[in-house]
Amino acid sequence: MFGKRGNEGFGKPAGIAPAPPPVAASVAAPVRPGPDILQDGAVSSDMAGFRQSVQVPPLAPQPAPARKRQPRTEGYYDTKTQVFSALIDTIDLSQLSKLDGESAREEIRDIVNDIITIKNFAMSIAEQEELLEDICNDVLGYGPLEPLLARDDIADIMVNGAGQTFIEVGGKTIESEIRFRDNSQLLSICQRIVSQVGRRVDESSPICDARLPDGSRVNVIAPPLAIDGPALTIRKFKKDKLTLDQLVKFGAISPEGAVLLQIIGRVRCNVVISGGTGSGKTTLLNCLTRYIDLDERIITCEDTAELQLQQPHVVRLETRPPNIEGEGEITMRDLVKNCLRMRPERIIVGEVRGPEVFDLLQAMNTGHDGSMGTIHANTPRECLSRMESMIAMGGFSLPARTVREIISGSIDVIIQAARLRDGSRRITHISEVVGMEGDVIVTQDLLRYEIEGEDANGRLIGRHVSTGIVKPNFWERARYYNEERRLSAAFDQMEVKTN
Repeated sequence: MFGKRGNEGFGKPAGIAPAPPPVAASVAAPVRPGPDILQDGAVSSDMAGFRQSVQVPPLAPQPAPARKRQPRTEGYYDTKTQVFSALIDTIDLSQLSKLDGESAREEIRDIVNDIITIKNFAMSIAEQEELLEDICNDVLGYGPLEPLLARDDIADIMVNGAGQTFIEVGGKTIESEIRFRDNSQLLSICQRIVSQVGRRVDESSPICDARLPDGSRVNVIAPPLAIDGPALTIRKFKKDKLTLDQLVKFGAISPEGAVLLQIIGRVRCNVVISGGTGSGKTTLLNCLTRYIDLDERIITCEDTAELQLQQPHVVRLETRPPNIEGEGEITMRDLVKNCLRMRPERIIVGEVRGPEVFDLLQAMNTGHDGSMGTIHANTPRECLSRMESMIAMGGFSLPARTVREIISGSIDVIIQAARLRDGSRRITHISEVVGMEGDVIVTQDLLRYEIEGEDANGRLIGRHVSTGIVKPNFWERARYYNEERRLSAAFDQMEVKTN
């Protein structure tokens, strides 16, 4: 055990001063734990004798993350503070950081068991399990967030100060029983998260976007901007990446529509995925990229890196916010411009939200076929209007007709995703851009989702229907990639099902 010599730590009386905020111990390369080690490297004979004389009942395996937790009381937090303070006084964090995660957790288990026995806390085995889990999460992870991050059924985690946490499960937002000790602990965890990607959040820089190691998107806004304590929002990524086959199973798209999307991704159509917040745009973009050929060079540009491409030749780029002096910012437009000098075959922009849309359209028009991006809009037609607005935001003094000609000549397909009122996510339109008629961009829907009603449980009932088009505008492109037979079969099947 990584203890300190002498009467510190375990020998202290029960009245221990409150612990400072948890200190993050980064877990480094695995090292096999040996005997109890003091900070000077000596073996603690006192502690060895103590462990032989006191038989501490072993704790049960760590409980499943989704189990129901008991509400935390002031007495629980007081006990936890005393145990944590004794742990910090006893443990050597520099030695602990050399262990892998599992070994470090086991070492903390042993120390906490000893502390509970020496201080004679009256606790059941179940209470010891919860206390041990919380303390391990505080030292090695993200504190009370760990049980939520371990659950794969949660899509969003929303922390509104220390006393209130909401989660989204199955498309519905519910309140979680998870609580933080105070706002200081919550802010400490937020700082731990953002520091992993070289960013900071504090009073002088209270807004920050970051990501977790698994790609989950993180936003933090801290006091004084957040009145009731730090507000933390995490958009979680599933450990098992969704595929088009799974989207078919969930009803987000029909089997024929999935084949159509596969062909669109394969034949290098320029695609914009449109949708509102939480509609599944990034998930759908990930699904489409699975059908990119393995020999293509792909460059991704994102505000926070969350795309998970499976191809071997991928370059991932990420924007950078300004530093504390307001300098050093790298914008999305800077990245997209730089992409053009990197010999890309496809450029994928995680989210288009500003003047970089003009550079992306230019790239689509200059030989980078198959480029993709997402944009916030509620319909395909609104998506085109948003592009015009964002180009105007960039200060480009171009006639409206010229801007629309650039858009119509660049975009091939718009895929509309939506989150319906029952929480389900559906692909509501697959539309292609046909060209210009006068000053108007002409589009046509290839597939549309129609709502037919709802069941007794309030779930919406609908189906994907064909619009009657059997030969889309990108037919020649599909023929070039030998996909015209599959494309024709998909349209024939959609027509049969619609009729």
